[in-house]
Amino acid sequence: MQWLYCDFHIHTTWSDGKYSLDNVVSLYGENGFDVIAITDHVLDSESIKRYGRPVLELQVMDRSQFSAYQEALWEAARRAWERYGMLLIPGVELTNNTDRYHILALDIKEYISPDLTVEEIIQAIRRQQGISVACHPYFRNHSGDDPSFHLWENHERYATLFDAWEVANRDDLFNVVGLKKFNYVANSDFHEKRHLLSWKTLLRCEKNAESVKEAIRKNDRVSLFLYRGGKIRQ
Repeated sequence: MQWLYCDFHIHTTWSDGKYSLDNVVSLYGENGFDVIAITDHVLDSESIKRYGRPVLELQVMDRSQFSAYQEALWEAARRAWERYGMLLIPGVELTNNTDRYHILALDIKEYISPDLTVEEIIQAIRRQQGISVACHPYFRNHSGDDPSFHLWENHERYATLFDAWEVANRDDLFNVVGLKKFNYVANSDFHEKRHLLSWKTLLRCEKNAESVKEAIRKNDRVSLFLYRGGKIRQ
């Protein structure tokens, strides 16, 4: 058992990321990471209607792309393991911009609609033995808006439903989340190369999906670290 260097919130060109899936695998693998999760956006239907543009132009996915996306992730996972000894966990970021919540669904095999309520999404993830993570629950963008404010406004209601909350996202450390002593992870919310330099998660467990998921759920051998470049393992 060892400490594993992890990032559970990564976007590729399957949604609004700048790097292809293969390039993301190479970037993280060559820098010595142990575990990554690819979590491209699936956007709620009301937001898609409101924007009035095709899904591909919005740089998000819907149900029609999910099977091909999953196949691409499994192939990338094979390459990541064979070339770098790096575990790749498939996932999505269920993005509901209408009701303002973003939820990571890790290690799921079947499509989950972001149109569902928060409780319904968490239940659907749990039925697939996946991991649910509350995304950037206390984030403010440049305009002062919070795309996930619903989760924090209702954090007492959801506190123990999520497997973990993001206590840090990219360069932001959410002290108010940490003070609640929720189960936590720290992630990059990677979209482009500069986002690699960001908060990440350390887990002490075996390097396989079931052990990683159990370590997140138990949250007793977890830490966060601020990655500032260089190869982690020689």
